[in-house]
Amino acid sequence: MSEQGLLEARDLVKHYGSVEALRGVSFEARAGEVTALIGDNGAGKSTLVKCLSGAEQPDSGSILLDGRPVTLESPTAARGLGIETVYQDLAVAPELDPAANLFLGREIHRKGLLGKLGMLDKAEMRRRAVAEFARLGVTLQNTDVPIGSLSGGQRQSVAVARSVVWASKVVFMDEPTAALGVVQRERVLDVIRRVRDEGIAVVLISHNMPEVLSVADRVEVLRLGERVASFTTTDTTLEDLVGAMTGALTKEDAS
Repeated sequence: MSEQGLLEARDLVKHYGSVEALRGVSFEARAGEVTALIGDNGAGKSTLVKCLSGAEQPDSGSILLDGRPVTLESPTAARGLGIETVYQDLAVAPELDPAANLFLGREIHRKGLLGKLGMLDKAEMRRRAVAEFARLGVTLQNTDVPIGSLSGGQRQSVAVARSVVWASKVVFMDEPTAALGVVQRERVLDVIRRVRDEGIAVVLISHNMPEVLSVADRVEVLRLGERVASFTTTDTTLEDLVGAMTGALTKEDAS
């Protein structure tokens, strides 16, 4: 595992009017690790992820990628630097098949005049999609049907795979197993582990504490806009996490 932060936030501050959503938050995601980001509602998790994925800009503080300061002006700019996000609402196109969803916004056009006329190379996209799904261990009942007809776990796996395929540095995953059954959840977690093992930095936002302990290497805890604790999961208990989230465990206790 890497000890160097691949993506780092240093002293981020973010206001929404009079509300201070982030109060000098520092955070790091390391290559080849799953870092869980947890905290109660209103702790600042979503705001931090938005700042680190280009959806929002902090009022002050700095963001570093590979040790160099970067400005993430938009999600498109973040994607250009190898940072992808899997949102809780999936953002898939239910009427399109899995391959088309994998290449959504990055479609492959046919060569020559047909491509210039806007014709897509659906066979090549399908070939690559099948290869990527196999690489990530994503098993689908049928790759030729609209994704909306697949199970929740399969749709989620495709959404995760889409971000992973295009991410070269970091993947943020916002509640990727929410509303899934036990078997479906475990399949998505297996995909997350495979991503980590390929050297990508994975940031998992979750309210499911047992899941966090089962898949994460480290846990960062936010409370009221501040980072209040950082744990290594190998020597951390569920009680430690809950205590840090609720304030029963102080910064000194968690250090």
